[in-house]
Amino acid sequence: MNELTHVDADGRARMVDVGGKEVTRRIATAEGTLVTTAEVVGLLRRDALAKADALATARIAGIAGAKRTSDLIPLCHPLPLDSVSVDLVASGESVTITAIASTSGRTGVEMEALTAVTVAGLTLHDMVKAVDPAATLTDVRLLAKSGGKRGEWRRERWLAERPDTSIAFRPGAAAVVVASTRAAKGTRPDTTGPVISEWLTERGLAVDEVAVVADAEVAAALSSVVASAPALVITTGGTGASPTDSTPEATLRLIDRQLPGLAQAIRDAGAAIPTASLSRGVAGLAGRTVVVNLPGSPGGVRDGLGVLDGVLEHLLAQVSGGGDHSPEAPIHGGASS
Repeated sequence: MNELTHVDADGRARMVDVGGKEVTRRIATAEGTLVTTAEVVGLLRRDALAKADALATARIAGIAGAKRTSDLIPLCHPLPLDSVSVDLVASGESVTITAIASTSGRTGVEMEALTAVTVAGLTLHDMVKAVDPAATLTDVRLLAKSGGKRGEWRRERWLAERPDTSIAFRPGAAAVVVASTRAAKGTRPDTTGPVISEWLTERGLAVDEVAVVADAEVAAALSSVVASAPALVITTGGTGASPTDSTPEATLRLIDRQLPGLAQAIRDAGAAIPTASLSRGVAGLAGRTVVVNLPGSPGGVRDGLGVLDGVLEHLLAQVSGGGDHSPEAPIHGGASS
């Protein structure tokens, strides 16, 4: 990977000296999306929002934002912009925002294009928030740039050619995350993590760690563990209805596909206890990593592991590319992925 240009030899932020660079014509194109509702898109297209012409206002704001980029981004050079265009297309349930900025100078104009998209999107959010406060500005990205020593750059080509630096999947590894504020503080013992770790070890999986974290820290801990690409991550705790219980939400942000049948089977296993129905635990796949939420009680963990005992080998084999998808494997009844 190339060295970062905005950091000096001592690791301090700096403005890059571009005095020796050649003056060339530079153009950058950026894009972003405001995700909203079909109702809002209809109002935008009919110019029926209470706050005047929202699309025109956002367009002007984007152009103004591009002109003020060096005031907003500390290490950006002030540039004499030759032109800035901002285009907003409302369709379906979103508005696509595209900005093109150009300059004749010694440094690129990418940040001006990106700032134009961002300011236009934020302005549009302000215009529609009375109707849809949950609107989301997303996928702000550089699409293309030209000029300078490196010439033309296009996002899709660069993504196709860049090397894969992702962490390799580890089929024999597992991890455990315990969400318990009191256990993390040391005011009560962790009675579930060691049980799960021992269970995993008995089934031939190497346990990386048992991370005991406060409820408020479960999202960061789970994200870190999943990023290390083990075959299986089991969480315990944080699945109830308490305001601090957030393990399912943290899991849903990471997984690509849910395994709703597995999550329901774990709930059903504890049906003898009425409060088991309050568990909001989920299960799913984050890439090739299986993530399963278990309740925080020893009994809930015991019931959940009992369910996993019947499907774990088959599930991990499927995720690893084996299971009943191989030609030689016997045909099993029931659902398959």
